[in-house]
Amino acid sequence: MTDWLNIDGKVVIVTGGSSGIGASMVKELLKVGVKVANFDIENNELEHENLMFIKTDVTSRQNVEESVQKVIDEFGTIDGVVNNAGINIPRLLVDPTNPHGQYELSDDEFDKMLAINQKGVYLVAQAVGRILVEKKQGVIINMGSESGLEGSEGQSPYAGTKAAVYSYTRSWSKELGKHNVRVVGVAPGIMEATGLRTLEYEESLSYTRGITVEKLREGYSSTSTTPMGRSGKLSEVSDVVAYLLSDRSSYITGVTINVAGGKTRG
Repeated sequence: MTDWLNIDGKVVIVTGGSSGIGASMVKELLKVGVKVANFDIENNELEHENLMFIKTDVTSRQNVEESVQKVIDEFGTIDGVVNNAGINIPRLLVDPTNPHGQYELSDDEFDKMLAINQKGVYLVAQAVGRILVEKKQGVIINMGSESGLEGSEGQSPYAGTKAAVYSYTRSWSKELGKHNVRVVGVAPGIMEATGLRTLEYEESLSYTRGITVEKLREGYSSTSTTPMGRSGKLSEVSDVVAYLLSDRSSYITGVTINVAGGKTRG
């Protein structure tokens, strides 16, 4: 696989690489010989000779630019970035049973999701994009979600930020393509459980949908809307990311690839 992809020795930044899909991507990229810089707030203590952890707040321009410079200082260049850092706080636009209550969307929660999911993507893409444009080669991968196209009950701010990421991907591919820099999106569907699916998250989401946590959990394992009849594996997302970072995908840009087993609302 390493030989076929030919990405051994490439330098790639993964934001939010300490948990969930991000951690899976970091491990897969290391397996195929990529030098990885993990930009995250928390370190998951994974150690590898080709891995560097840089504590990074993706909402801070200064912090992002300093972290990017550290990658250059350590590895000499950057070949790609995976904008994976994100946050999802389920909330209702209007909660008639408890107006202004715990599960009705507040300004602080809206601003937090906007800052991490949308502004963070912009700041990291710009800082890395300057380097890729100068070398006239590289890939920016933006992690999306099917909710960005279809909307999601109880998750409107999250879905809205992911819709923005879709548009960034299309727009930036038009701007950067003339410099031989590709911009691609990846949108996972229902995936196997990760540590990010906390009880707090499940309680919030189940409340916004008027169901119990138990009923919500039943939906995770339901495959009625997925033609392939199962949830996705984190490794399947990671494999797509590795392929898109390689020159094997050199004519793919400006699109978002769904890794969702054929799942749609139709």
